Amino acid sequence: MDGQHLTKVVLLACGSFNPITNMHLRMFELARDHLEDTGQYRVVKGIISPVGDAYKKKGLIEARHRLEMARLSTDSSDWITVDPWESVQPEWVETAKVVRHYYKEMLEAEQNTDDVDTVKYAKKRRIEENHFGVSSHQKKDGLQLMFLCGADVLESFGVPNLWKQEDINEIVGRYGMVCITRSGNDPHKFIHQSDKLWQYRQNIHVVREWVTNEISATQVRRSLRRGRSVRYLLPDGVVHYIQEHALYSAESEQRNAGVVLAPIQKNTEVS
Repeated sequence: MDGQHLTKVVLLACGSFNPITNMHLRMFELARDHLEDTGQYRVVKGIISPVGDAYKKKGLIEARHRLEMARLSTDSSDWITVDPWESVQPEWVETAKVVRHYYKEMLEAEQNTDDVDTVKYAKKRRIEENHFGVSSHQKKDGLQLMFLCGADVLESFGVPNLWKQEDINEIVGRYGMVCITRSGNDPHKFIHQSDKLWQYRQNIHVVREWVTNEISATQVRRSLRRGRSVRYLLPDGVVHYIQEHALYSAESEQRNAGVVLAPIQKNTEVS
């Protein structure tokens, strides 16, 4: 397909990144390969958006550290960037609002191509607030934002009070997502068992990682607490930063212990 007729895609990954690992970065590369292999897309940018401190997850260290480690990890990338907007918000921000924020920024960037060195975006299109079709408005104007995540995040859609149904509808139905498989997760089965995800199944790109890499931030923190080496699990710059700032101790792992996770607290109060 002629490159001028490819849908340009920006990939957005939200999460704790506590700490960021090589697997987090590999997700971007896997997603780009998968999308571009379809002959329908050209991935022009990747965005890492660390969650703010108000998320209240157990063991979550300060956002300023997680943000800086993410920046260090992407120093050598010419297309993956780190954005601080979500991490500096005083209150927890729903993922759907984060996606909406970056989509709006993406559209605004079209109006100033001097600020966008990867591509000259297509003509700006109005955001249709009440329409949740099959990502038609992004595909028609040649520009699309996709939510990038691991299969564990997809399956978390089924955790009571963790996500609002309307947020799932918006993320998957309006923007679309790329889901990277992990050992022990079966995203195809989960999609099949969910009527809502099945409805939007054409918007979900499931990518299988054939070179299995089961690095998890939880396992990395455990190794750090025990004084074990984590080299080659994380980018070298991140390893050095952790050592320099003495991050991830037994004490830090107890941070927010006993505190209800922000989305569960908020969605429970609403319901």
